[in-house]
Amino acid sequence: MPTDLPANPFSAPALPLQAAPTNRVTKRLFVAATRMNDGKTTTCLGLYAAMRAMYPRVGFIKPIGQRFVEVRGQKIDEDSVLLDTLFDVHVPIESMSPVAVDGTFTRRFLTAPGPMLAELTDRICRAFDRVSWEKDFTLIEGTGHAGVGSVFELSNARVAKLLGAKALLVSPGGIGRPIDEIALNKALFDKEGVEVVGVILNKVEEDKVEQIRDFAGRGLARFGVPLLGVLPRQNLLSSPNLSQVVEEIGGRWVSLPAGQALRRVRHVMVGAGTARGVAGSLRPGTLLITPGDRDDIMAAALAGAGERRGRDRIVGLVLTDGIAPPAGLAAQLAAADIPVITAEAECYTITSRIHGMTVKTSPQDTDKFPVIKQLILEHVDLGRLLGAV
Repeated sequence: MPTDLPANPFSAPALPLQAAPTNRVTKRLFVAATRMNDGKTTTCLGLYAAMRAMYPRVGFIKPIGQRFVEVRGQKIDEDSVLLDTLFDVHVPIESMSPVAVDGTFTRRFLTAPGPMLAELTDRICRAFDRVSWEKDFTLIEGTGHAGVGSVFELSNARVAKLLGAKALLVSPGGIGRPIDEIALNKALFDKEGVEVVGVILNKVEEDKVEQIRDFAGRGLARFGVPLLGVLPRQNLLSSPNLSQVVEEIGGRWVSLPAGQALRRVRHVMVGAGTARGVAGSLRPGTLLITPGDRDDIMAAALAGAGERRGRDRIVGLVLTDGIAPPAGLAAQLAAADIPVITAEAECYTITSRIHGMTVKTSPQDTDKFPVIKQLILEHVDLGRLLGAV
């Protein structure tokens, strides 16, 4: 253990406001994205798992969170809860998520910016010291792009500077647009004196990986930023499970066989044609959406489920217009282990909502975690990244 670690700042009461972390020893990295939903959380999960294999003690903090849940009466960012659930970080969960931005947060800040900024800064610095106490490395997850939080003077770039961290940027795959957005984000980090040590491009089509690695790498090099990884798209990571679909469409369960709520939806199909046509078009992992009065489509689903490997083809059945199946048919569907959901909206609206879903990784998504870890291990130059921190 390093001998020059600062004294534990939480061992004494009534400390004065803290304008910077006292811990300047623990290695740290700030992970930001060029936009929301670019794969930053997925990247952090994979990086944390990889770092645990390299360092015996790894801390984590998301200083400012916008999506939170209640934990023991406190607002805690969802990503902090997710990571702690998976890895048991061994620090108080409230220190992993010191600031939660709720619906009135910005108005409260603008009413009294001076005192509130001092309080927020103090809270973030103390939380960082706590999650980094006796740690070899601390991973810091940002919120959105570099400028998020500027309205209350704690943008991602400023928080990275406050915590003395270098930054890694995550961006969607491509060449022109990602480089433009990376340049814009880098400018704000540069203004705050924060070094951007590299870029990871995410969600790249498999057949474009080498082309993008080549040309995006050339373009980023012109800005002095290395391309450290290109992550190929994994459809599994963007596929919702049935519980997430129910929440998205405001549906309710008609039947839910044991262990089926987390089944993964790989394809969405609207059953609006003939029953024979529907039965012949089912693919593995299909969620079938059909008007609630189409008994013939439900019968076709039953027939499909009765065939060999039929259960793999039909993940579930969504009945629209708030119409539940007749009791006899409902019993047959339940007996065939087909999850059935009803929703008030019509087919087009429900299908659009599902296709437009932002699928977040949850603690129940155990099938995703090995894929995420392997993505980082196989496609990110971890040696170069950690050597630059």
